[in-house]
Amino acid sequence: MFRGPARHRGGMPNENSSRTVDVLVVGGGAAGLSAGVALARARRDVLVVDAGAPRNAPAHGVHNFLTRDGVAPLELQRLGAEEVRRYGGRVLTGTATSAVRDERGFTVRTTAGEVRARRLVVTSGLVDELPDVPGLAAQWGRGVVHCPYCHGYEVADQPLGVLGLSGMSGHQALLFTQWSRDVVYFTHTGGQLEPGRHEELLARGVRVVDDRVVEVLTSGGELSGVRLAGGEVLARRFLVVGAPVRVASPLLEGLGLRTEPVVFGGVVLGEHYPSGPGGSTDVPGLHLAGNVTDPQAQVVTAAGAGLMVAAAVNLGLLSEDTAADVAAHRARGATAAALA
Repeated sequence: MFRGPARHRGGMPNENSSRTVDVLVVGGGAAGLSAGVALARARRDVLVVDAGAPRNAPAHGVHNFLTRDGVAPLELQRLGAEEVRRYGGRVLTGTATSAVRDERGFTVRTTAGEVRARRLVVTSGLVDELPDVPGLAAQWGRGVVHCPYCHGYEVADQPLGVLGLSGMSGHQALLFTQWSRDVVYFTHTGGQLEPGRHEELLARGVRVVDDRVVEVLTSGGELSGVRLAGGEVLARRFLVVGAPVRVASPLLEGLGLRTEPVVFGGVVLGEHYPSGPGGSTDVPGLHLAGNVTDPQAQVVTAAGAGLMVAAAVNLGLLSEDTAADVAAHRARGATAAALA
């Protein structure tokens, strides 16, 4: 017999409830909400749990997202949650703290209660490990930026500084010359530039300052410059900081996943949880999407990944349901034959 999709619209399953949702999505950013919309449209019983503190919250707007360019990150999140609910899914505020897998799926403890789920999708993002420079963190997402494609247009033709943190920082400085001809590269803790990169920056008009930044200065709430270890104050309007990223998750660690380094151009930029096609992992039924598995994904690509993961999850559930229906069909046929 065909079993129609669940259309539960109630509140959070309580601690004593035996109810199991089809899919629990942990993380309500672009990837998680995109997965939630697609799964709800596929008539799956889907619940999205989000802590409400997206990585990009300090930024003025999301960019390179077709038809949504410039929308505030929290507004995009609100609109996405509305879409999930429009199709019958649920979005609740909470933090997933642990998960256990058994033959029936997952039991996930969250600050909003315990949830049983046949499939688990984790899109919890990552954390930028900002350098310990006084004044820098307070300007993160405003006067301190990191991605040329996210922020380049908005900082165009302004005095920029690039903080050297790794062997990739010189590459970052070179990229930002596309938007400004007033770029200063501070070697900071990134070490000396290789000769070829140093020549490229000089050729592009970048001033290279071999000193460490000890303070980020502000005026009227806006970044106004940096103070160097040698005492010099250099006026800058924006500071580019490509900080390493961390994605350590107690939830995923508890399920047996381990992080791997993210390497670009021979430089370790951080860590991620690896995943395969459709966000699959070594844990059956566990899928990943967004920055937790792809640290370089921008908002629009994270949303696309969420859609692809949702399709893979739905296909797995359909296969499981179909196998159960075939077994039931055969059992009915065997019973009918025995009674004939």
